[in-house]
Amino acid sequence: MIPVTDLTAEQAAEDLALLAAEIARHDALYHGKDAPEISDGDYDALVRRNREIEARFPELIREDSPSRRVGTAPTEGFDKVTHAVPMLSLGNVFDDDEAREFDQKIRRFLSLDAEAPIPYVAEPKIDGLSFSARYEGGRFVRAATRGDGTTGEDITANMMTIASLPKTLSGEDLPAILEVRGEVYMGKADFRALNARQVERGGKVFANPRNAAAGSLRQLDSKITAERALSFFAYSWGEVDGLEMASHHEFLERLRRWGFPVNPETRICEGVEALVEATAELALKRAELDYDIDGVVYKVDRIDWQKRLGFVSRAPRWAIARKFPAEQAQTRINRIIVQVGRTGVLTPVAELEPVTVGGVVVSRATLHNQDEIDRKDIRLGDMVTIQRAGDVIPQVVEVLLDQRPEDSAPYAMPETCPVCGSHVVQQEGEVARRCSGGLTCPAQAVERLKHFVSRNAFDIEGLGGKHIEAFYERGEIRAPADIFRLKETDDANSLIKLRNREGWGAKSAENLFKAIDERRVIGLDRFIFALGIPQVGQATARLLAEHYPSLSTLRTAMEAAGTGAGEEEDNEAFTALKNINGIGPSMARDLVAFFAEKHNQDALDALDAQLTVTDFERVAIGGDSPLSGKTIVFTGTMDTMSRGEAKARAQALGAKVAGSVSSKTDYVVVGADAGSKEKKARDLGLAILTEQDFREIIDA
Repeated sequence: MIPVTDLTAEQAAEDLALLAAEIARHDALYHGKDAPEISDGDYDALVRRNREIEARFPELIREDSPSRRVGTAPTEGFDKVTHAVPMLSLGNVFDDDEAREFDQKIRRFLSLDAEAPIPYVAEPKIDGLSFSARYEGGRFVRAATRGDGTTGEDITANMMTIASLPKTLSGEDLPAILEVRGEVYMGKADFRALNARQVERGGKVFANPRNAAAGSLRQLDSKITAERALSFFAYSWGEVDGLEMASHHEFLERLRRWGFPVNPETRICEGVEALVEATAELALKRAELDYDIDGVVYKVDRIDWQKRLGFVSRAPRWAIARKFPAEQAQTRINRIIVQVGRTGVLTPVAELEPVTVGGVVVSRATLHNQDEIDRKDIRLGDMVTIQRAGDVIPQVVEVLLDQRPEDSAPYAMPETCPVCGSHVVQQEGEVARRCSGGLTCPAQAVERLKHFVSRNAFDIEGLGGKHIEAFYERGEIRAPADIFRLKETDDANSLIKLRNREGWGAKSAENLFKAIDERRVIGLDRFIFALGIPQVGQATARLLAEHYPSLSTLRTAMEAAGTGAGEEEDNEAFTALKNINGIGPSMARDLVAFFAEKHNQDALDALDAQLTVTDFERVAIGGDSPLSGKTIVFTGTMDTMSRGEAKARAQALGAKVAGSVSSKTDYVVVGADAGSKEKKARDLGLAILTEQDFREIIDA
């Protein structure tokens, strides 16, 4: 071997290429397969030579250099990355019967007979942090967190520090573009070692491996990440160009071949009963594994079926998470407090004697509402069994009556708001009790403002909950539009400028004003979600934006839906609203009520003066289609597909699916035994499609 001091530039370049490949191979053997071929000393010698060559020839440092995995200087924050293919979440099931119902839904959607076995893949559900790693031409170029599913944070530098992540791929079947999705985790042994080091250094002790992994991966200084023992399993794909696959398990095999760690506990299951059996076996092995799992992910194996099943809201129809039963513990209720949410709902919360549940110290648990308290007869001072529902939200399961104090008394919710003193009301048929104070109640106003700036709404960096509370107390932010007037308010402040307040400075104040200005342009669906309308989550906000694609159109439609002196069912606009597939009468009433309130109208006018709310543009799978932007109603029985599949296919191609026929309907797809909807469509002279006509459009 030529000494480093004697190398020419050409020889150095060749050596660096060989070292990068060799060190990457040994990283994969050690971290991915637990089968090292060389000693630690020999490995260190390779790394040392690489470092010495780079020190002498810095202009030759490669993008895939092992030294780049050590970490870089801290950055001011994470850049945002828009996922080419959204990273969706999963629905949950919690027992065998719900797993069987998931199987039945797929069977109904695909119109399969009861005896046809559905091939599945069962994967352990890792309790870690989801990521997407992008490869172009076989080279790792970028990694991002899931974020809100559409936009994540750029964690490329930190992912580079994970030795088991391939930096270059090789093979004849490599696609031009490959986005690999997976889960970063910290092994139990590595977690214990990290906490021991943290205690020794006087640093933060992590509650569980999941928090440790997430905190390590989101360090602004990747040198800190490099010090942490992080691992990952790959389990899916995002954007892919140049790769054809017949099944999910075939893709996993290709990942293994390309050098990605794939969970060895993953199994192929023929039918739902095999899934149930695999789940029971994994539950028994849970404690033996060196990483935390909180369930099993079921996936339909056939990719052609995955494509047909498609997605609903923000989750695939072809996959579900089977969660393990929550871990439980016993403790005492020391106090019951009542929290007021952003919509005015009063929620009783038990303050507990702190207890560890599933590796997390729990000191509070939700009691949900008065009906739930009465049903379980929960009282102050009771000894109770608590669990982390879905391993996340603590809740009281039961009261240990044999340990109840003799002087206990039934608990009753307050009749006035604990924050503003307004009367508490309960609508007929609802279990929720609400403060009647509306935006005059500080709890609601502050919580609504926190929601407004939250990640999936306006996502204003640097304007967290504590800042909202502080600005509200000072009277500087009392309504959403005040956020966008904050710099103007600060400039006019004759007392203490923001930059001179405790916890702030010139740079942080400047960054906040800049972050606010960057959010003056926002998409309609995010804007709707940010308003905090009761029952309107992200999926519903997107649905409303699809049907009313501009803010002015939405407001006009909601105003029209609210007219008619209470004759809502006779109002065409209200009927059109409630018949949107996924809205319904209850949600329609909440929407109409929100837009009818004068203070909400004033708030919208004020926001309109400060912002640009861009019109909604639906991105249809497959690009433009004859159905894009069209309103479709399905009626009658379909022969070649289920009604659910037909609606999903239409929506994927940009159509809006409605539940009733009106003059604004573009197409009515008529199956067998269509009935009154077909008659109304013909009376209105609407375009009527047979099932075959519809198939020809969607299959074109």
